[in-house]
Amino acid sequence: MNAIKAIRKHLEKNPDAPSSKALARLVAALAEERSYPLAELYAMDYDAFEMALDLLRDWRLDRYYAARMKLFDFALSAVIPEKNATDRMAAAARPPQATSSDGT
Repeated sequence: MNAIKAIRKHLEKNPDAPSSKALARLVAALAEERSYPLAELYAMDYDAFEMALDLLRDWRLDRYYAARMKLFDFALSAVIPEKNATDRMAAAARPPQATSSDGT
């Protein structure tokens, strides 16, 4: 089960628990790119601490994939369109190929 789902279930089952409050603050800090006091991590029970670490791993991995997608977007928009435009111009300059009446 991924960290987000596990944390959501924990928050639903234990909305008033100190660990739920700490996890919710961690989620908000990550979403808003704010700082988060590490002391809150250490104050969590073991299961909540493990969920927090899993969330941090998933968040870090998602950020890595987001950075990769930005690179791919840049490559596709900045490099490949020039090649594709050149290919299209060359194809447009070629005379149309004649086909025979039998389609060959």
